[in-house]
Amino acid sequence: MYRAVTDGIAVEVDAFYLDHESSPQESYHVWAYTVRITNRTTGPVRLRARHWIITDGHGRRQDVKGAGVVGEQPVIAPGETFEYSSGTPLSTPSGIMTGSYRMESAGGEMFDIAIPVFSLDSPAARRVVN
Repeated sequence: MYRAVTDGIAVEVDAFYLDHESSPQESYHVWAYTVRITNRTTGPVRLRARHWIITDGHGRRQDVKGAGVVGEQPVIAPGETFEYSSGTPLSTPSGIMTGSYRMESAGGEMFDIAIPVFSLDSPAARRVVN
């Protein structure tokens, strides 16, 4: 599990390679990921937008921006957790993802929170340590 905390809001990510949806011989690799966002502040927050940065094993970067997540802009009360799952394909057997969520406080203040950098590695990915 990967984790980042920004301004009292924790973001945790678990990523899983999907063998049954991937086709390595066709350079098509698919991962699912589950995100948990926990509000440890004293007021409610609303998740307004997302910005994903997806980098494949060749260093090619894709930016994905949009409103909310999985069609929702959830309000997360103090002490509560919002969880959702999604996925991404890559043409390489490994890559990384990171990004940020745009949040809104009860008073209307907009602020960004970090999505931790997390690794996407297929079971057959060659491991390289620098």
